[in-house]
Amino acid sequence: MFESFRRAQLQREGLSCGKTRRKHQEGDLFDLFRCHPAGRGVVILFYLVVVGILLRLGSKVADGLTVPGALNWLCAGAVATAAVIHLFISHRQVVEDNRAVMLIMGSILMHVGLVLVALQFGIAQGWNGGTLVLFLPHAFAPLVLSVMLGRRMGVFGAVHSTLLGAMVTMPVSSMVNPFTFLASSALVGFLVIFVSDSVRRRHRLFTAGLWVGAAAAIFSLLLYQASGGGSSFSWGVVAGAPFVTGILTGMVVGGFLPVLETLFGVTTAVSWLELADLNHPLMRRLSIEAPGTYHHSLVVANLAEAAGEAIGASATMCRVCAYFHDIGKLSKPDYFIENMDPAENPHKDLTARMSALVLIAHVKDGVDLAIKHKLNSRIIDVIEQHHGTSLVWYFYRQALDHKAEVLRLVEEDKAKEDDVPQVTEDVFRYPGPRPQFRESAIISLADAVESASRTLEKPNASRIESLVDDIVQARMLDGQLDECDLTISELARVKASFGKTLLSMMHNRIKYTKEPTVSNPTGNPDSVKVISKDEAVIQAMADVELAPVPMAAKRRVNKKLPPASAA
Repeated sequence: MFESFRRAQLQREGLSCGKTRRKHQEGDLFDLFRCHPAGRGVVILFYLVVVGILLRLGSKVADGLTVPGALNWLCAGAVATAAVIHLFISHRQVVEDNRAVMLIMGSILMHVGLVLVALQFGIAQGWNGGTLVLFLPHAFAPLVLSVMLGRRMGVFGAVHSTLLGAMVTMPVSSMVNPFTFLASSALVGFLVIFVSDSVRRRHRLFTAGLWVGAAAAIFSLLLYQASGGGSSFSWGVVAGAPFVTGILTGMVVGGFLPVLETLFGVTTAVSWLELADLNHPLMRRLSIEAPGTYHHSLVVANLAEAAGEAIGASATMCRVCAYFHDIGKLSKPDYFIENMDPAENPHKDLTARMSALVLIAHVKDGVDLAIKHKLNSRIIDVIEQHHGTSLVWYFYRQALDHKAEVLRLVEEDKAKEDDVPQVTEDVFRYPGPRPQFRESAIISLADAVESASRTLEKPNASRIESLVDDIVQARMLDGQLDECDLTISELARVKASFGKTLLSMMHNRIKYTKEPTVSNPTGNPDSVKVISKDEAVIQAMADVELAPVPMAAKRRVNKKLPPASAA
């Protein structure tokens, strides 16, 4: 509130335009809940309470079922608690974000809820045995968690949704064999994780459901046959119900995926590919208003994507974030060297400090544009972090030289001591923060490597490797990689990937000589003349008719022999 009054006063005095720059991740209360352990405790407590509610509902899916006793409650509570402990032991980094915990627990609870709904529907239809078990949506939680949080979380979802589902369906054990339920749920859950690897298109979710449905149908037929068969069900129902359930599960997950991404702040590979569209308004502006920066961003994207694949990071995320990392240069494109007219350098009229401030401002301008266009939060993080707190070395060195020159004039009594400028590194450093995750660190290094590679003369493998090593070493010594989770081994693979990609882009091409052309306007073999390609073009433009050259004359020209008359 006081900041608003102060800004209004400055505006009245003509010292402010009244506008405020957009900030990333506004809302301290939301951020506090997202990371605070108390919020995590609330989510876990809610999870345990809902497990109890589901256990009670499990006894109401059919008439005449007994109410769960103390033993049932105790066993269900033990299984639910085991899931929480497993999550904290094996997935510590995921647990640090309360939204991810909500997604994991919520997916498992939704999975069990859908199992109860399908169970009630199947019992009402008179189904039992293997047909009823494989009709249940065993693939829901494993598919959701595998696509959104990775295959390891998918395995977690498959294991604990199976165990919790077995506890909740215990009251209907007379209709659903617990061992059959465990076998079917484990098979379908792990199978859907296997077939949903590297989902990059939404139709792959439908394909995964198709494969799972086919496998469930086959297993249902085997169970039906192993149980002795019977005449109460047709083969179509036994195989068709599980097949349709698998397809519907894939379709439902594909439809709800955008909603889940928005609610829990997770971006899947499918959405990253959709964001990679270069027809985005900001990218179109960049290609027109700052073509040099546009080309630079494309090259950085290639470098970052290859490096991300080399270490197992999200390569698609690296590419998309690299596209947008320099959009802040749209505010003053002519002040950056890749867009600058060599004949007109706008920095000539500015002090080194002012030039550095213009360059540094492109980070905040980029965040402002990204928020205005509602870009993904990870893209905004990369825009903030791709320079970290690094030093604008060129203008810092220029400021030090200017200070030394003024000091020299002071010693010669040609200037006053008050004229000596104060030069500190803080003024010439980017505001940060430093890269916080692997993809951000990769883009930061790729940005520096690409810019420096343009200064190489006669690039070869050894020079490119030395350049990459120097840049990465300098970033490490400056502490720019201290806050990300890149290991030394991964950093070595990133450097090797940079060198390989740069070498393929900057390799020397063969220098082609001008193609010789045979001229013989008179038709006389003795007057054969070799002319350059340019001369041939000029003659053709002047409508000079070239007569066909005899083969003997061509052979003499090729072998550089004297004409027949000279022999």
